Amino acid sequence: MGMFLNSNVPYTSYKAVFLNKYFVDKSLLMKDLFPVLGGINKYICITRPRRFGKSVMANMIGAFFGKTQDAYDVFDKLVIAKMKGYEEHLNQHNVIYIDFSRVPENCNTYQNYINRISRGIKEDILQTYSELNIDKNMSIWDILLVVFQKTTHRFVFVMDEWDAVFHMSYISSEEQKEYLLFLKNLLKDQVYVELAYMTGVLPIAKYSSGSELNMFLEYDMATKKKFSEYFGFLDREVDTLYEVYKKETESPEISRGDLRVWYDGYYTAMGERMYNPRSVVCALSDNELADYWTSSGPYDEIFYYVRNNIEEVREDLVLMIAGEGIETEIQNYAAASMNLNTKEEIYSAMLVYGLLTYEERKVFIPNREIMDQFKKLLMSKESFGYVYRLAKESEKMLKATLSSDTKTMTEILKFAHDTESPIFSYNSEIELSAVVNLVYLAARDRYRVEREDKAGEGYVDFIFYPERKGADALILELKIDCSPDEAIQQIKDKNYDFRFRGKLGERKKYTGRVFAVGISYNRKTKEHFCKVEELSGI
Repeated sequence: MGMFLNSNVPYTSYKAVFLNKYFVDKSLLMKDLFPVLGGINKYICITRPRRFGKSVMANMIGAFFGKTQDAYDVFDKLVIAKMKGYEEHLNQHNVIYIDFSRVPENCNTYQNYINRISRGIKEDILQTYSELNIDKNMSIWDILLVVFQKTTHRFVFVMDEWDAVFHMSYISSEEQKEYLLFLKNLLKDQVYVELAYMTGVLPIAKYSSGSELNMFLEYDMATKKKFSEYFGFLDREVDTLYEVYKKETESPEISRGDLRVWYDGYYTAMGERMYNPRSVVCALSDNELADYWTSSGPYDEIFYYVRNNIEEVREDLVLMIAGEGIETEIQNYAAASMNLNTKEEIYSAMLVYGLLTYEERKVFIPNREIMDQFKKLLMSKESFGYVYRLAKESEKMLKATLSSDTKTMTEILKFAHDTESPIFSYNSEIELSAVVNLVYLAARDRYRVEREDKAGEGYVDFIFYPERKGADALILELKIDCSPDEAIQQIKDKNYDFRFRGKLGERKKYTGRVFAVGISYNRKTKEHFCKVEELSGI
């Protein structure tokens, strides 16, 4: 047993996940790996956003194949135990497990970083195969080749976060090239490689434009169907976890719908809905909805991506915050540098990092957890110009609405409309909705805002569900070339307040006031009109 060769770390780490009450069995991934062992397709690279289960799966693979630790106590209870090849491969392989995000103490040079890995692997091999009397001054790949020639032993390489080195500030571009050459020499066309399984956030092409790592088959979330069900939680898996949560939580505070609003919104290449796994598990464990995933990374990076082309993307961001998708061509983020200039480059990068999702050739903001970060961006960066100024007005707009101050509401809408931007010309109700969503942006701190929500006998433009029980709720209907009175009458006639009532008109748990809000725009006179009315009798 060594630090890299046949380490017991993957087994220990995976068993801890297995013992968690919110564990999801993804062990069928192993069934897809059995056929490629030792074959021409033995090089696999999985790219996913942060916190989508890449490390958990890497640990599972290491625990399953590795010889050191008997893993029957875990895998016999999983679905893979029923599959052909289970007995043949469980704990029958030499595994070299490398977590490339780990660094030695006080590491400040590439040489210190790579020496920990190269020397560590060398020492493990020389100790394990001491009877072969291998020259310790040889390279790792030559040592492994000698081992193969004398014993026919092959090795399963499991490499997590292979691209971590590209985010280490003390490593230069030339040293990054040295790293790629290191991986090439270690893995490419080497007969001792039985499987090379590698994970990362960004595609290999982002860093390796040459032939160093072209032996890998890459599988991303947006475009590749194979392996897609093993990373992230599917709808049915979250259903199962939620039943566990309801059964074992003394006072459940989270609804099944809450999980969908906060952590859903991603899609596999097969079109299946996908949840952020870390956030779902944290929310259920804590019995609290929060920004778990975003708090684990530098999410001011949203601005980092858009900063080079704010003028072109800011109106798209307004539409996306309103729930609209933006058509774009995904470039799989294969650019040679981080200088993102075109919208396609920017959105492709944000898709790879999980800040956007992709469906039917459009990018969207996936869920409430990520939406909160976009809201903070628009309200904190003055470089967004008029969008920033309107976002800052949104607190005033909410206060005016709750106090029925239609004069202030109209003034804010006029301020938005007078901005020199095509999106504020109201050529469609979508654009009007986007602008209204922007001027109510601050409301997202206190409300769950649903657009085109099914309510009563139709679809209402917006419902503002208060996060705090007993707070005022808002039902908002938009009209072009009609009066706000007609908008409010539609709310009444179609029973849009149904969500806040019982079957016979009696209140459910909701005890606060419900306001109908009508907002209209006259294209001929270019005037806005607003009306707020408390709905009584509910």
